[in-house]
Amino acid sequence: MAVINRIAEFHEEIKGWRRDLHAHPETAFEELRTSDFVAEKLAEFGIEVHRGLATTGVVGVLDGTTNKSGRAIGLRADMDALHIHELNEFDHRSQNEGKMHACGHDGHTAMLLGAAKYLAETRNFDGRIAFIFQPAEENEGGGRVMVEEGLFEKFPVEAVYGLHNMPGREAGTVGLRAGPAMAAFDIFEITITGKGAHAAMPHLGVDPVVTGAQLVSALQTIASRRSDPLDPVVLSVTQFHAGDTWNVIPETAVIRGTVRTFRKETQSQIEEDIARIGESVCAAQGATMALRYERRYPALVNSEAETGIAAAVAAKVVGAENVEIGAEQLMGSEDFAYMLEEKPGCYIWLGNGTEGGPGGCSVHNPHYDFNDEVAVVGASYWATLAESTLPKAG
Repeated sequence: MAVINRIAEFHEEIKGWRRDLHAHPETAFEELRTSDFVAEKLAEFGIEVHRGLATTGVVGVLDGTTNKSGRAIGLRADMDALHIHELNEFDHRSQNEGKMHACGHDGHTAMLLGAAKYLAETRNFDGRIAFIFQPAEENEGGGRVMVEEGLFEKFPVEAVYGLHNMPGREAGTVGLRAGPAMAAFDIFEITITGKGAHAAMPHLGVDPVVTGAQLVSALQTIASRRSDPLDPVVLSVTQFHAGDTWNVIPETAVIRGTVRTFRKETQSQIEEDIARIGESVCAAQGATMALRYERRYPALVNSEAETGIAAAVAAKVVGAENVEIGAEQLMGSEDFAYMLEEKPGCYIWLGNGTEGGPGGCSVHNPHYDFNDEVAVVGASYWATLAESTLPKAG
């Protein structure tokens, strides 16, 4: 492993930033303290700071020793936390009740700050780097908002790069793939309306709970029977809300869930299937249905050339034997996909540790914590990517 020595020298500083951010998690578009923290660090490093995109977004702009080439790249980290009650007991656990950095965005932010500090010291490149610190990756599409508000018009780049820590992958190793790498993210909400009645007299009503239970099962046939087995699809019902007491059949039930796909044609088919199956099941029980379906994030698609660049850079940092090219697609989603719809680029997965060791706990878990030992690897990757992609200063 060939991490950058200078970054290794201030590893403890990166670790301190990360733990400070972990202790003060903030959720979508409310990352006020976090964005202040990032902006102050960038200014301290001598990097030009821009704020305001997507409310709490921060962009740092750094020119090399020379900028004759006119070339520029973007490096992106996400800053937001999740609505989770942290169950860890270490000193840097969340101080904001009900909010937690359970996905490692604190680590992503700290690693990009580490790269920014090093690159601001050395400036051994000809061109410009945009350090993009994005809010609201979890569910709310901060990446989309930044793009819509002119991210790449205000900060033109030829390519943009991102990364995510990956529990279950050996710490410090890298996985990546060209083409579709992470799934599109859709949500649905089905409101079933029946007829309320006394629970002891169900024949006088139309039960939305029984109807909903049948519908939950019926929806599973979409992935198992309606979709091509070679075309990955996930449909998960994640919420079922109905009733308030023991002896009343309620008037309505609400079912919510998510759909993950890679192809736009499959997205459209599944939306149609949910509507058709839902209406049929409800009609059979004498109930009615209203469907709300939203396409939140598109599939994340890495460009071929930039994936090759990222793989070569990762090999420099962690060794070619520790880089998995053509890693399996993930059904998880990422709003970095919006940036990749605008610019070529690559999103990699950085191993956070395997089960039973540091960083092995899965993301979105109340016991998760980012593995600080990989921070120097991620920061070295960012810095090496910038120095390898842009021409040498001269």
